[in-house]
Amino acid sequence: MKIFLHLIKDGLGAALIGGKRYHFWMGALTLLMLFGAFCYSVQLQEGLAVTGMSDRVSWGLYISNFTFLVGVAAAAVMLVLPTYVLKDTDFSRAVLIGEGLAVAALVMCLAFVVVDLGGPARAWHLIPVIGTFNWPNSMLAWDVLVLNGYLFINITIPMYILYTRYRGKTPDKRIYIPGVLISVFWAVGIHMVTAFLYAGLPARPFWNNALLGPRFLASAFAAGPALIILVLEVIRKYTEYSIADTTIRKISMVVTVAAQINLIMLFSELFKEFYFPTHHSSSAVYLYFGLDGKNALTPWVYTALVLNIVGTGILTLNSLRKNFKWLSLACILLFIGIWIDKGMGLIIPGFIPGPWGKVVEYAPSWVEIGVTLGVWAMGCFVFTVLVKAAIPIETGKMRYKGS
Repeated sequence: MKIFLHLIKDGLGAALIGGKRYHFWMGALTLLMLFGAFCYSVQLQEGLAVTGMSDRVSWGLYISNFTFLVGVAAAAVMLVLPTYVLKDTDFSRAVLIGEGLAVAALVMCLAFVVVDLGGPARAWHLIPVIGTFNWPNSMLAWDVLVLNGYLFINITIPMYILYTRYRGKTPDKRIYIPGVLISVFWAVGIHMVTAFLYAGLPARPFWNNALLGPRFLASAFAAGPALIILVLEVIRKYTEYSIADTTIRKISMVVTVAAQINLIMLFSELFKEFYFPTHHSSSAVYLYFGLDGKNALTPWVYTALVLNIVGTGILTLNSLRKNFKWLSLACILLFIGIWIDKGMGLIIPGFIPGPWGKVVEYAPSWVEIGVTLGVWAMGCFVFTVLVKAAIPIETGKMRYKGS
């Protein structure tokens, strides 16, 4: 326990040290978190009436971001699997960064669920034994279990490895490899369960699609590793932690294949919706062409479509993918495109039109946008602190000096 407390102390100390750019970054995140807290206080006082959600569209920006971030968290498996299971040493320098990103993404996921409930006092219903958990019948109960379980795995395994190296010793594979193997299957499970939350609602035909789960995984394994590439580029540029070009190029191949599969599945869905449209195609018609003169989401979905096609096209061309400037651009385009497609382009249209055919559009309020920015800032803050604490241990510059 004494050594662990020293680890926490030294890690927090490392997180306080940095140049002007680093302190500007952390200061900006702090301001965004304070603004998000203010917006959340308004929501707590006035209720969910201050959001753009309604009885017709009961899931909005919060659940859209939750759905997207579950995929970002699951993407860590694309580094864990080759490093610990396939013994590919090229991924070893990036795996702890990926697991730290998974922790930050899961923290944001749980935060978005809490703010969507209207207040933290309502979260007790989601606690096993204490609340009305309704397990195993409820898919939401399964989601609570898999998300918290995956968060526990991604905290304990890296913590054990860093703790051992902090003591100047080598981590025992017999201790952490079983957890790694479980995390590989668990990562797939968290996103499939989230997909089943939507696909298991037959009254919402836009979501009631057997392809939804596999497409969730494809988009996750494109957007998540794309973000990891961007993060690794920043880390190796502004820190002393070296990341080989080979590592980034191998991750870029994962992104490329996943992005291509994601587009194929998207076009398959579009064919199914529009080749012979039925009444159940109304949500897709609203999304892509508008319905009853209302088309608020149409610009969003076409923006996402263009970004995904251009980003995938850049990655598909080998000469462009090998150029790190083009690679970074493609990763940015894919990340934004999938965020739109998986959020505003998936969650909102599921409620439009309503059961009786009425079209009630949704637009996030300033309170929702403020809370969302605050949650994202919190996730970036957590990830930055984790990386700042981990890098000195990984490079051997931070070790326990006690007796």
